[in-house]
Amino acid sequence: MSTTLRINGKSHQVDLPEDVPLLWVLRDEIGLTGTKFGCGVAACGACTVHIDGAAARSCQVALSDVWGEVTTIEGLGTPDAMAAIQQAWVEHQVAQCGYCQSGQIMQAASLLAENPAPSDAEIDEAMQGNLCRCGTYPRIRAAIHAAAQKMQEA
Repeated sequence: MSTTLRINGKSHQVDLPEDVPLLWVLRDEIGLTGTKFGCGVAACGACTVHIDGAAARSCQVALSDVWGEVTTIEGLGTPDAMAAIQQAWVEHQVAQCGYCQSGQIMQAASLLAENPAPSDAEIDEAMQGNLCRCGTYPRIRAAIHAAAQKMQEA
């Protein structure tokens, strides 16, 4: 099946079966490897991307079910102009092993787009589907608060 996807502001033509997970389209066909494979059953959040601005687990979205523009961690910001959430992640030294962090950042960016000043409880609820085996949850929460503050000041 030939499909055109809009990913990070660019059009990509792929010729794959309609049931191929978006995760594998992104990683294997397009070459965007920032989105990680974690569990394959949408339980860990490592593969989180945005589809039309909403957080989605790309391991469970079939190619034929992609409903809008896809944004991956590579499209969230650039090395010269990181998104506020990415800057906060660096400033708070959130990453330990780093494997889950692209999914964590994408989930946090989606949260901040919907709720620009989340409470601890709202952060915990929004982030509960994103697992960090290193346990950096306090730093994740602090980075989200810092990014929210920075975004409000801008």
